[in-house]
Amino acid sequence: MTETTKTPATPPADATPTPAARGLVPLPPATAHALLLVGGIATAASAFLAWTWTSDFPGDLTVYGYPGGLQWLTFVAGLLTALFALASYGVRGLGWLLPARNNAPLVLTALGGFGVTWFTAIEIAAKLGGLANWEPGTYIAVIASLIPVIGAFALPQQPGETTKETLKAYIAKPDAIPAPQPLSPWIQRLIITIVAALGLGIFAYGIDTQYGEIFIGFLIVVVFGAWALHTAGLLDRFSSLVAANRSFSLAMGFVAAIAFPLTQTDDHYANIGVNILIFGTVALGLNIVVGLAGLLDLGYVAFLGVGAYTAALVSGSEFSRFSGVQFPFWAAALAGAAASLIFGVLIGAPTLRLRGDYLAIVTLGFGEIFRLAVNNMDGVSGPDITNGPNGIPSIPDLKLFGFNFGQPHNLGSFTIGRFANYYLLMVLVMAIVVTIYRRAADSRIGRSWIAIREDETAATAMGINGFRVKLVAFALGASLAGLAGTVSAHVTYNVVPNPYQFAGAAPPNSAFLLAAVVLGGMGTVSGPILGAALLYLLPEKLVFLQDKSLLAFGIALILLMRFRPEGIIANRRRQLEFHETGQLDVPETTTLTDEPAATKAGA
Repeated sequence: MTETTKTPATPPADATPTPAARGLVPLPPATAHALLLVGGIATAASAFLAWTWTSDFPGDLTVYGYPGGLQWLTFVAGLLTALFALASYGVRGLGWLLPARNNAPLVLTALGGFGVTWFTAIEIAAKLGGLANWEPGTYIAVIASLIPVIGAFALPQQPGETTKETLKAYIAKPDAIPAPQPLSPWIQRLIITIVAALGLGIFAYGIDTQYGEIFIGFLIVVVFGAWALHTAGLLDRFSSLVAANRSFSLAMGFVAAIAFPLTQTDDHYANIGVNILIFGTVALGLNIVVGLAGLLDLGYVAFLGVGAYTAALVSGSEFSRFSGVQFPFWAAALAGAAASLIFGVLIGAPTLRLRGDYLAIVTLGFGEIFRLAVNNMDGVSGPDITNGPNGIPSIPDLKLFGFNFGQPHNLGSFTIGRFANYYLLMVLVMAIVVTIYRRAADSRIGRSWIAIREDETAATAMGINGFRVKLVAFALGASLAGLAGTVSAHVTYNVVPNPYQFAGAAPPNSAFLLAAVVLGGMGTVSGPILGAALLYLLPEKLVFLQDKSLLAFGIALILLMRFRPEGIIANRRRQLEFHETGQLDVPETTTLTDEPAATKAGA
């Protein structure tokens, strides 16, 4: 018995390409590239025209020759489209922009420019009362942003693809990307430095936006731009550079974080920054419990409250039960972390023998018990310790080595305000927490956590003490949350019971922290920090979401579970588990035939 193979039929040389091979809009490839290039340049140039006649619209779009507000975002989107078009056309020196050699980045950047331009035009008509408020520049921008979209969907695809496969190729990254050319270490570090500076600039611009319309446009450009970089393969190449220079990358990340207050003129934005770092630190502690050990904790915010109340009681507030006691900050921080660790052990010891839903229900109950307990310790319903629902106000500002965090300080021509002082302190705390997290995750106990997460029964059979390992994760995560709580108490001046609940309209709450971990990427360092930044910043900037934040979070998590279950910043192990990449497939066995392999090979 011999095997026969069928050779696929080769189409005639003069055969007309199918619509899938020619793109969704049948145009010659040269024409499609020309539309992308011309449309991108025209979209960027339209930002220098007046889009409306009145300055009532946010950003003042009435000036000729200088973009304002959303016009800057249109300019950036058009410029990105033109650059990717030139790289796709083969212009020398720009080939590094398209390592995957695919069309998805062109489609996505074109859609980003189209989205932000048409969003602006629609908002002008809606806010100001009709199309009569459009200036000629708006009509030019609307038409110009549509041109690259037509060109993008006319780009040729692989012959024989179905329409579904073609659409997937427009938005997805190919499985195989050519290996990059080796770079010298100093060039790698230069690239990491440039990316850190760009990241700082993008974050500073986003957090500094004063209007919801501009922030929505900013999100459109950032989402489509990051998506385009991902499908082009640039993010994968940058990830490999970060992996090869991990210590240097972390150092540059913290340098960029330290430089953030110098980019702000309003201390309010530094307040947003310090709160993002506080909740990012707590989310990183929760990531040990959920992301590494696989324990679903629905009452984790209680440990933040334990640290905050401990610091409030020993920091010299006149409303504290121990008003005569005032610890220095380092002692208050250690006391808050130790108190949270003790509570973690006390709660974890009797409950961590449970698994899955039962453990989640018990931790949810602990979170509610903590909130009700501190609410009733007012001397009437219970012992007089926490001052009940009034909380502990008038917590004094920190003083560390003679440095008063409550006073502004001058650094050359820059003024560092109160919240900027606490922001820099939280950067230091974050550095400590990241170091602890990395050391723990890479240690023997970290590998035990991962084994427990993957299969507790198998891990126990291999000799891992599951209860002890889970208790260590619970206690370490709790102590990190308590450490962040000590700073949070001084930043807010007071501690009250209401925020420490499972779900609420505003952070902190356990649902917010869990969503930050899942959204950002479980098992990673930067994922929970990014998730906390997004979930804190979106309700802050988009006022209409403040009373619908839980609905928005729920929709975001549903979409994430459907399209990217590993989170925005993916852990490599989880990415392989969630997606069919073929890297985990079992190799096929050799087919048995009557002929020996040497005969079939022509020997």
